[in-house]
Amino acid sequence: MDANIKTAKEGQLLMKRFDCLIIGTGAANTVLDAALAKGLRCAVIEKGNFGGTCLNRGCIPTKVLATAADYIREIEDLPKIGVDVGRASMNWDVVSRRVWEKIEDHVSVFRYYQSQPNLTIYRGRGFFTGEKIVRVELDGGVLSEELTADKIIINVGARTSLPPVAGREEAGYLCSETLFGDKYPAKPYKKLIIIGGGPIGCEFSHIFSAAGTEVTIVQHNDRLLPRSDREVSAQLLKNMNALGIKVFLKHNILSVRKEKEEKILTIESDGSGAAFEISAEEIMFATGIRPAGDELGLEHTTIATDAKGWIKTNELLETSVSGVWAIGDINGQPAFRHKANYEADIVAHNLFGGFDSKNWRWASYEVVPAVTFAYPQVAQVGLTEEEAREIGCDLAIGKQHYHKTAKGYALGFTAEGGMDGFVKLIVEKESNRILGVHVIGAQASLLIQPFINLMNVGTKKIKAINPEIGSETAKALREAGIERTLDPHSVLSVGETMTPHPSLAEVIMWTQYYFEGK
Repeated sequence: MDANIKTAKEGQLLMKRFDCLIIGTGAANTVLDAALAKGLRCAVIEKGNFGGTCLNRGCIPTKVLATAADYIREIEDLPKIGVDVGRASMNWDVVSRRVWEKIEDHVSVFRYYQSQPNLTIYRGRGFFTGEKIVRVELDGGVLSEELTADKIIINVGARTSLPPVAGREEAGYLCSETLFGDKYPAKPYKKLIIIGGGPIGCEFSHIFSAAGTEVTIVQHNDRLLPRSDREVSAQLLKNMNALGIKVFLKHNILSVRKEKEEKILTIESDGSGAAFEISAEEIMFATGIRPAGDELGLEHTTIATDAKGWIKTNELLETSVSGVWAIGDINGQPAFRHKANYEADIVAHNLFGGFDSKNWRWASYEVVPAVTFAYPQVAQVGLTEEEAREIGCDLAIGKQHYHKTAKGYALGFTAEGGMDGFVKLIVEKESNRILGVHVIGAQASLLIQPFINLMNVGTKKIKAINPEIGSETAKALREAGIERTLDPHSVLSVGETMTPHPSLAEVIMWTQYYFEGK
């Protein structure tokens, strides 16, 4: 902790002013780095490990596990193409060591920021006591002095949304916060029930199934990955069945209890009224996320939130309070690290890049890619077929299966094999404009990237998001109708195009920093 932090006594509060104050590390570190590079006096508040959800309990440790699971499944398929191998199995100790080695990167991130001369670090929970006034509940419950700054960036993220289930607390359970915490298993479970068939549930079902666990998914919706194209959802279900993963769709959870070494889940088919029980060694909730803003003291401010508690932001990532921005999961836009990085780049560019406002950047969420690292991978960008038809588009659909290509055949994909994949293009018929791309199959996270680039380049005009929110600058830029052109031939356009995290396409994307500002 910074040596000049003093404990404030009630009634004698000190006020400490900074140029830039960051609440929550992770993607916001990009903004912090830009402010520090300008020699500004900064503060950062972090109650957990530095690096945010992605590093500590999200995409990075999950994909370390998923990559090992991928290889096991691929090795199992090698005899199909004439490569005889022995049975593959996951060395849980080695894989787990690699997971925790990567999570431990948070230590080096923290040490880096400790070395910055213009930065004060507060370890604890930051919360607002007034419009732009923040205090920190430090270790031991001691409160910091009051803090304020010209620019405040909120980046506190989200956490698992747990539905009410009778007996859950008594029986005990897992979620992503506890799995990569004190409940990380010493060895794979014998049997695991995963509640939720979205991206998180599908990824963990792949991981543990490949590790030898008998996995069952209980999903309230009528399909897996409800935000994906319906044909993709159907193919993924087929693939999971081929892997021996049991899936209950359209089922509701009634209760859970623990008996000896097992946890018993009572469920019923949606609307049937006929309840039955399933059991496992452990139960994991992968039931979506909720905003982590309930600890921010937003009631002491006029920062606007929506009905679910997500902080409302505009296209410049401004909140309803002048001088306060919100990026990452907390603003309720798609909850991906690459989207948070994109927003952080915009804020850093606008606030600390030294550009005239007519050259500012703004956020658009029409080309946000998503990848689910199940087996096989699922990748998507843009509209699903159903969404495109709902808005009245006259569509042309292109669809090609892996097994119908020369390389697909070489890789051993067949129509009957259960693991076949496909690429589906959704195009506006008259203009040939790409509206959406959906891929399920090997290396989907790489196959999607050219389409993301194509859909993102060109000339775009600023478009208001939550138009009731807007600084004088934002209003002026909207009135002027400023435009920004991303040249498909310019390497700088790569930096303003999202790349799914964490995929190998990032190897290309990160080259942008060699050319920035030139």
